[in-house]
Amino acid sequence: MRPPAECRTFANPTIEAALHNITSFISDPDWRILFENIFTNTLDTTVAWHNANKTEPYTFLVTGDITAQWIRDSTNQILPYVPYATVDSNIATLVMGLINMQAEELVGYPYGNAFQPPSRSGLYPTENSIAQDLLVAPPFNNNTVFEAKFELDSFASFLQISSAYWRATGDFQFMYNPSWGQAVSSILGVIEKLQEPTFSSKHLVNKPLVQYSRLTYTATETQFGGGMGNPVKYTGMAKTLFRPSDDASTFPFLIPANAFLSVELNRLGSMLDTIGVYPELSGIAKTLSEEIRKGVFEHGTMLHPKYGRIFVYETDGYGSALVMDDANGPSLLGLPYMGFIAQNDPVYQSTRKMILSVEDNPWYFTGKYIHGIGSPHTGFQKVWPMAIAMRGLTSLDQDEVKECLDQLVATTSGLGLMHESVHVYRTLDYSRSWFAWCNSLVSQFVIDAITRFPGII
Repeated sequence: MRPPAECRTFANPTIEAALHNITSFISDPDWRILFENIFTNTLDTTVAWHNANKTEPYTFLVTGDITAQWIRDSTNQILPYVPYATVDSNIATLVMGLINMQAEELVGYPYGNAFQPPSRSGLYPTENSIAQDLLVAPPFNNNTVFEAKFELDSFASFLQISSAYWRATGDFQFMYNPSWGQAVSSILGVIEKLQEPTFSSKHLVNKPLVQYSRLTYTATETQFGGGMGNPVKYTGMAKTLFRPSDDASTFPFLIPANAFLSVELNRLGSMLDTIGVYPELSGIAKTLSEEIRKGVFEHGTMLHPKYGRIFVYETDGYGSALVMDDANGPSLLGLPYMGFIAQNDPVYQSTRKMILSVEDNPWYFTGKYIHGIGSPHTGFQKVWPMAIAMRGLTSLDQDEVKECLDQLVATTSGLGLMHESVHVYRTLDYSRSWFAWCNSLVSQFVIDAITRFPGII
């Protein structure tokens, strides 16, 4: 399923050598071929534009079959290549280019989740028909913003790729791009506003920072309260209008997104302190990180009648809670993966048991073909391979990891790549045959599995 060499969007000998090395530890022939396809998928097919200027590069990655760049997706797409930036300047330039591109996008419109290619790339924007009947505040330009669903994890993903690249390489040249500092400053200011409750001390409605409403037959495509979202009390956490699935949140405090943001804000503060730049931003980032973390533990857990204390998926500060998990990351299942909590933490373990229960997680499905976590985004009885990969990444049990690997290799419908979702009973009933985020995440899982459990495949 790899395109011919002359058709690949970013050819790199270091990655080809890494691919050869990794597959030498895989004896299963199906997995060898599948890994060859998925590990290189982002580089082979999604680098739509790359300005390789060594001092100020830019990289625009499409998400796959949707020709736009999601902040979250593009970060996850490129994460498997970050370790190789230490030995290959072209990989370093590619990653730094993505950081610069995301910073520019967030400076232009910090409330967007997906963006059009910049005009200087020579690429034409893709018309997004669902963006035509929106009531969005602040307003946006569809020629630069592909979709204006505000998703809190977009901020965390930008901070994640920035700190991950710096930790891997020690290079902080990207910080000298004015857009990066402006983006960080804007993010911190937005987060502070998103901590505000819906109602003031005088019981008046606080003016919302961002709104999203549209005419639709699908409830998850619009927000409550004229686009403001359901009411919240102050908790220290930040509100979001949408989940990483691009579905509307039910309660605005999305626990996985806040946990992810808390981790990345703390990493941001540590990075700035170590380098000795933007001291005022460092202090704000660390304070916000602690406030959000405290809010997660004080308002984002509950006593479950069967499992004891667990993390909830969403809450509002009034005591309401949504008990579930979604396949998209950040997720409750992925809390240790993002660095928020230890894998053996008792609250996480209780949450994990609930998440992986077909009786108690309404979005966990099982059937003849596959079993795992799905999403309201794709409907009932469809499991997401990325959730299976996340289950394996957060498991300490070799048999469970092997079960996840066996399921994944059986879910490609013969097409040799990962899908967004697959039906638990019908092998050919899947969504999205070109979904680079999932390919990259499964690649990370495979590398992790063969490192921890040599010979497992």
